[in-house]
Amino acid sequence: MDGMLVIISGPSGSGKGTVVKQLNPDNGYALSISVTTRKPREGEQHGRDYFFTAEEDFHTMRQENNLLEHFFYVGNYYGTPRKYVEEQIAEGKIVVLEIEVNGALQVKEKFPSAVLIFLMPPTHSELENRLKKRGTEDAGTIEARLKQALEEVPLIHRYNYLVINDVIPEAVAKIDAIVAAERMKPTRCAAKIQDFLRS
Repeated sequence: MDGMLVIISGPSGSGKGTVVKQLNPDNGYALSISVTTRKPREGEQHGRDYFFTAEEDFHTMRQENNLLEHFFYVGNYYGTPRKYVEEQIAEGKIVVLEIEVNGALQVKEKFPSAVLIFLMPPTHSELENRLKKRGTEDAGTIEARLKQALEEVPLIHRYNYLVINDVIPEAVAKIDAIVAAERMKPTRCAAKIQDFLRS
């Protein structure tokens, strides 16, 4: 089956990381790992959660066109390594990018067939509660993230789907259903169509 690119965005605290980690690799998912200049949070590992790098090295990757997209978000740089994504799609995998809105729209320009899913909590107050509960940022950073969330909401109309993440297993099931439907579109089944014509 042809590979595809799925981009999952949403405000910090929407549960993107938790939901993405619940996607079953047996269903063909390949999770892309972003590069960031952000310092690791407690429990995060280099090469598993992110590729943590110095700002100078990040800019070198950008200048050498080794990033599919890049952006500056709440004081840190983030980017998606180009080579990994292209290789996994070529192998027929469902490559999942967990990136913010501006980065997602950059990638959509380069991969028009990418499926964009926006993930958000049921309410803005729930988002604030989640940010406070995880205890990884100070009050100023939380305020910046809440402001950023309100700026992202008007861009939801540029996404293909909206998934409300109230109960994590339900959000995962919705994403599975979206991907299953997308994989049945004739535009994504070129190999199967050719097999039929040759048989």
